[in-house]
Amino acid sequence: MTVTTAQPAGPRLRADASRNRARIIAAAREAFVEWGADVPLDEIARRAGVGNATLYRNFPNRRELIHHVTLSVITGVIEHAEAAMAEEADTFQAVRRFALAAADERIGALCPLLTDHIDRCDPGLTASRLRLTQVVEELLARAQRAGRLRPDIAAGDFGLALTQLTRPLPGSGCPALDAVVQRQLQIFLDGLEAPARSILDGRAVTLEDLKRHN
Repeated sequence: MTVTTAQPAGPRLRADASRNRARIIAAAREAFVEWGADVPLDEIARRAGVGNATLYRNFPNRRELIHHVTLSVITGVIEHAEAAMAEEADTFQAVRRFALAAADERIGALCPLLTDHIDRCDPGLTASRLRLTQVVEELLARAQRAGRLRPDIAAGDFGLALTQLTRPLPGSGCPALDAVVQRQLQIFLDGLEAPARSILDGRAVTLEDLKRHN
């Protein structure tokens, strides 16, 4: 008689758990945009297609979920910047591609919603934000060195405009504004391309400037 030994289900279960976690984070990101940071966690579980127990097993509380949504968005934005620099021969096209991709991450809607719910001193979050600063500054510096991006702006100017332009209007959700946001970003980006068509008042705003005002 042949004895069949059951194969361990560990790897499959781990893969399932990883997919569930990713679905929860994605659903939470969209729910936070639409409802705000206080959206019922039951609604997030419903959107993710998982049970409440699965959500709480992965994220014991709201703050933990918001933390991981924030990390996920920052990681996605970093990956967009790195891909744009690696794949675009034209340095300004890399800036344009990054700006449009970052808008799809809902940064304009999420930044003001989540800022009050995160631990700014968390080492993982601090490291991710530092890497984001570095990669965006390098993206812009490359375009400026190539003479493709006007020289009188800095990463703070770029980040502030990108955040403001991708923030939904009161009472409207992101999906309804996607086409409008893309149009506004195109207008903004045309104004960044060198040679500049005007002289800007004041000095370039850096990311450090923005941090001092937070």
